[in-house]
Amino acid sequence: MRLPSHKLFMIAILALAVLAVGSEKAEAFHQGGAGECEGCHTMHNSYEGMPVTPTSPVGSVGAYLLKGSDASSVCLNCHQKSGDIGPTSFHISTADTDMPVSSPPRQLPPGGDFGWLKKSYTWIPTLGGTPLNSPGDSHGHNIVAQDYGYFSDSYKTTSPGGFYPTASMGCTSCHDPHGKYRRSADGSIGSAGTPIKDSGSVSSSPDPDPLQSVGVYRLLGGVGYKPKSMSGGFAFSYNPPAAVAPDIYNRSETLAQTRVAYGSGMSDWCRNCHANIHTDALPTPLKHPAGYPNGNLSADIRNYYDQYIKDGDLTGIEANAWLSLAPFEAGTTNYTTLKALVTATPAKGPSITDGTPAVMCLTCHRAHASGWDGSMRWNNRTINIVLNGLYTGGQAGQAFQPNAQGRTELEAQRAYYDITTGTFANPQRTLCYKCHVNGSE
Repeated sequence: MRLPSHKLFMIAILALAVLAVGSEKAEAFHQGGAGECEGCHTMHNSYEGMPVTPTSPVGSVGAYLLKGSDASSVCLNCHQKSGDIGPTSFHISTADTDMPVSSPPRQLPPGGDFGWLKKSYTWIPTLGGTPLNSPGDSHGHNIVAQDYGYFSDSYKTTSPGGFYPTASMGCTSCHDPHGKYRRSADGSIGSAGTPIKDSGSVSSSPDPDPLQSVGVYRLLGGVGYKPKSMSGGFAFSYNPPAAVAPDIYNRSETLAQTRVAYGSGMSDWCRNCHANIHTDALPTPLKHPAGYPNGNLSADIRNYYDQYIKDGDLTGIEANAWLSLAPFEAGTTNYTTLKALVTATPAKGPSITDGTPAVMCLTCHRAHASGWDGSMRWNNRTINIVLNGLYTGGQAGQAFQPNAQGRTELEAQRAYYDITTGTFANPQRTLCYKCHVNGSE
């Protein structure tokens, strides 16, 4: 039977619509700027007869008509998914049901999995000694996302080295949910200017042009930013850093490490909330130089970073020296250079041909959370991170466990992003030695 021409026309239109939807990138919701309003907000707190915000009374809704009890819960509506069997694209948190006791979180983005905030450990450091603790709150930034079981820090009331209230800490403390900040063709960053055409965060991102901008790295807030819910003098003083991530960034590093090309400005941006961490001012005096120019890597440190593969092995060269557990800033805002660093295999160490390399906050810490105290990339509370060929030193399951401090071997390896112990020496000392020559530099 032949269909009438008007029905054939309708079928063709529907087919084109399906193709258009199917061709969208998975990450298009935040492709450089704000997503669809209805992705985060609701007019009536209702969807198919049920409240959108399950923890709120029927008929009520989150502040600002949010689809969650708070801003971070709205973020996790998309950025956490129950049932993930491994790291998945833009997910940055593991559901409670997916990380039972003695099992680690599953996501491996460069910033870390917030699930580590829900993992606490106890161990005995010396035979007959007093037990020590590694509470989940110590593992990173404690976001407030009530719908997903995340609450403010139990120990700190303000940001270390600063005054940002921990009770207000959430995803939008750092990321602008409306993505207003943009990078223009002249390299300037601001919340106004030419329209944003795409993300500027990954290696495949287009460059800005005279008519269109690109989004800043990871929708981070810039000068003047503070969440709408915040009052008082908490507006940012520094713009987002120059940085580029690989297109596929949430993945295991068993076979190959994931390189984010940090260009410059990372430590300054962290100072928006941790202002006194890198100054001599009270209440927190300088702990470690970071950022330009205080953190610039000397020629000796650059050379040692390149040569150091592991304890006892100094055969490395600049061309393959990168270690994702101890990244650095290339010291440049040239995005052509940064994209080339991301895609190069193997990844090279600090080089003055790229810029002025420097240590930064993320050299040692992860931005979200990690399996170690202080959101560290490696365990800095032990002498050896590998002993007897294992991250746990063969002491997993024992009360006396000075190496991995209560973690199982699987948890410890996941905290190292699945990098195998064979990558390191046996025993292997702390990764401070990637830069510091026998602790003398």
